[in-house]
Amino acid sequence: MKLAWLDSVLPSVGEIHRRLSKVIPEQLDPRGWARREMAARSVFVMLYGYAVEGYDRWLRPTAITDMTDAQARLQEPTERRRWLDAVQGRNRPRNLKGRWYSENTREPIRDETLRTFLKLGIAIERPGLPTTSPKPRYALSSEFAALLDPRILSEALDSAVAGWRERHISQAALARIALLRKGVTAENVLIELPGGETRRVAPGPSADLTKAVVEIFATQFLERPAVVLLSESKRKIAHRDEELLAAIGLTIPVSGALPDVVLLDLDPDPPLLVFVECVITDGPVDARRRRELERLATRSGYGKENCAYVTAFHDRQSSPYRRMVTALSWGSFVWFETEPREIMFLRAGREAHRSSLARLLRSA
Repeated sequence: MKLAWLDSVLPSVGEIHRRLSKVIPEQLDPRGWARREMAARSVFVMLYGYAVEGYDRWLRPTAITDMTDAQARLQEPTERRRWLDAVQGRNRPRNLKGRWYSENTREPIRDETLRTFLKLGIAIERPGLPTTSPKPRYALSSEFAALLDPRILSEALDSAVAGWRERHISQAALARIALLRKGVTAENVLIELPGGETRRVAPGPSADLTKAVVEIFATQFLERPAVVLLSESKRKIAHRDEELLAAIGLTIPVSGALPDVVLLDLDPDPPLLVFVECVITDGPVDARRRRELERLATRSGYGKENCAYVTAFHDRQSSPYRRMVTALSWGSFVWFETEPREIMFLRAGREAHRSSLARLLRSA
C-alpha cells in the first residue's frame, strides 16, 4: 500500500512521539521501548528513507544512528532515497557531525525498540532473510504508517487509532491491560548481582535503568564490583547486603532519602564507595544531593577521596539529561545506558592549581 502523503510531507519527531504514545497502551510496553524518543526517531528515519511496507526498501539500525538534524530537513524524495542508500552502502560515511546517536547505540535500537515494534505489529521484517544476514531487514508496517499521516487529526485520528488497535491488539493483550488496570502487576524485573545472586524489583523504566547500572555499568567501571544496596523508591529497599555493610562499617539509615544504588569496588584499598542515582524524571546528583551523600559516607568514616558519585541516564539525547545537565555536581560522573562503554567526568577546577588541556589529555 502506497502512502499518498509520504512524498510531500513528513511528521516531525515530536508528532511521531505523541502518536506512538497515543496508539500503544503503556501496559503493552511497560519499559517504554516503543514510546520513547528513540522509538520516534526510528520511525522518522523509516519514513524518511521509504523503509515502509510496499516500497521494497529496508533499514538497518545503523541508519537511525547516522541521521542528523541537518539531513532530516532535506525532504525532497530523491534526496531521501539517496541518503538511505548511502548510509547503508559500502562507502557509508563515518564521523558524521551531529549524528543522532553514537555507533554502539544500534544495539538498543535493534534489541529493544525494533524488536518491540515487531512484536506489536508496528514494523515488519524482510521475508526470507537469514538471521545472520547483514542486509537491511526492517520496514514500517504500512497500516501503522497510515496513522502518521499529518493530515489526519482529532476525531479522525482517534477513529483510525481505535481501528488499528482492534485489528492488531489481541484479546489476550486487551485482557492483560484490563488486569493491570485493576492493579495486577506485570512481571518483576530480574537483576543479576555481580556474585551471581538475583533480585527482583517492580517493573518500569527506573527498574530497567537500575538493572543496567548493576549488570553493565558496575562490571564496566569497577574492578571488583559488589552491590551494597538497591532501592525501589527513595524509601523502599529491594536489596541490602547486611554482611557487607557491617564489614565496611557503612550505615545507611532508612529514615532519609535512599540513593538508588550503592556499589562498592573492592579492588582499591580502602574500597571505593559508589553512589548512583538513576534518573528517569528527576533526582540527579546535584550539589545538594552530593552533600547529603558525603555526610552519609563521612559519618561511617569514609573520606571524600574514597567516594564516587554517578548520575545514570538512559540516553544523552533524552529530555531528563538535557533538562538537568546544568545542575549536575562538579566532581561527579555521568553514565548513559545507550553508550555503556563511555563515561563523563565533570572535573572540578581548583583556584590554586592550573590545569592545561595537554595535561588533562595526558591524564585521561
